[in-house]
Amino acid sequence: MQADRKLLNAALYARRQTAVARGVGQAHEIFIKNAKNAEFWDVEGRRFIDFAGGIAVLNTGHLHPEVIAAVKAQLDLYTHTCFQVIAYEPYVEVCERLNAMAPGNFAKKSLLLTTGAEAVENAIKIARAHTKRPGVIAFTGGYHGRTNFTLGLTGKVAPYKIGFGPFPGEVFHALFPNELHGVSVADALHSVELIFKNDVEPERVAAFIVEPVQGEGGFYVAPPEFIAGLKALADQYGILLIADEVQTGAGRTGTWFACEQWPVAPDLITTAKSLAGGFPLSGVVGRADVIDAPAAGGLGGTYAGSPVACAAAIAVMDAFVKENLLARSQDMGALLVRALKDMAHNIPAIGDVRGLGAMVAIELFEAGDVHRPDAALTKKVVAEAARRGLILLSCGTYGNVIRILVPLTASDALLEEGLAILADSFAASV
Repeated sequence: MQADRKLLNAALYARRQTAVARGVGQAHEIFIKNAKNAEFWDVEGRRFIDFAGGIAVLNTGHLHPEVIAAVKAQLDLYTHTCFQVIAYEPYVEVCERLNAMAPGNFAKKSLLLTTGAEAVENAIKIARAHTKRPGVIAFTGGYHGRTNFTLGLTGKVAPYKIGFGPFPGEVFHALFPNELHGVSVADALHSVELIFKNDVEPERVAAFIVEPVQGEGGFYVAPPEFIAGLKALADQYGILLIADEVQTGAGRTGTWFACEQWPVAPDLITTAKSLAGGFPLSGVVGRADVIDAPAAGGLGGTYAGSPVACAAAIAVMDAFVKENLLARSQDMGALLVRALKDMAHNIPAIGDVRGLGAMVAIELFEAGDVHRPDAALTKKVVAEAARRGLILLSCGTYGNVIRILVPLTASDALLEEGLAILADSFAASV
């Protein structure tokens, strides 16, 4: 029987290879059976510490009891009407709460959708409707989704854009500031000015879209002075500023929205991932006069703002207050950064430790040389950690960044256990 159990992951993976499209990747050849908070068990009964969090979806952990209770209660009432046909209060309440939490001294409104990419596309639609302009400027290394339009915005080719072009026109890419790799704030802002000179006049640009912390791009934090400079350009030319908070939002960086830590407020914010604790929900929140630019019927979607997901989101927001999870995010981030910097003293390959709140990453280089990204070691460490019971994810333009997105509900003891596994994984891999 034990021998049969050991074949379960391999057997399921073989079935997956036959039945599932090749383009749907899988970071680890592991199949989950059950989970709780920041741990899960696979079909073979092995325990894993989850430092991936479903790619930033599980800030409140697997199966948060209040989220599950709210969903079960909603299931006894109704599961779907399509909000545009028959409305329901949970949708309105989620919008009210998002409006209250979003930064900016102006009236706000929201709409709810299903996925992060859907939120980004709708934010661009809204910006174009408001400004009557077509152009959008995104940034190198940015990730905004997998639909055709959001791939056009995404500033990373492999693996997302290969073979899928052509992409929509009127999308341009400026440099994202990255001091580690020699791109200053002045360089980044100058690259925007060059787009105005070489590619499109600013009067044709509807919006800048930028992640407060780049997700797939490598967890690089947008410097406050860069955001201030970008907003100055936006105001000068009547361009909107969109904060893409699909990955950074819902408390991951120590504030509900990372852009609360900006020196200026964006006009629009996209949100998704941890908003509903594992249930599909996304949204756009921002200036009421901007949000209201599209005509009635111009926004929406059949499953947009699902009542089940809305019930989950309300429970997530309540949990953040009751459990003081924003402060927990800040404390967790400090713990992770401190531990990883200590680890780096003994591991020359770790060339940088960075993050905002509990959105933390390390970047690996050959012999610590920032001109030689070490994707091979990154891949080896992630695989070795999984073998030892710790789930990690890599990212970055060169695939040499290990990111940590552990649930904010994880205990310090579990964090320390996971970090010890990471250190052992380096020792076994270097």
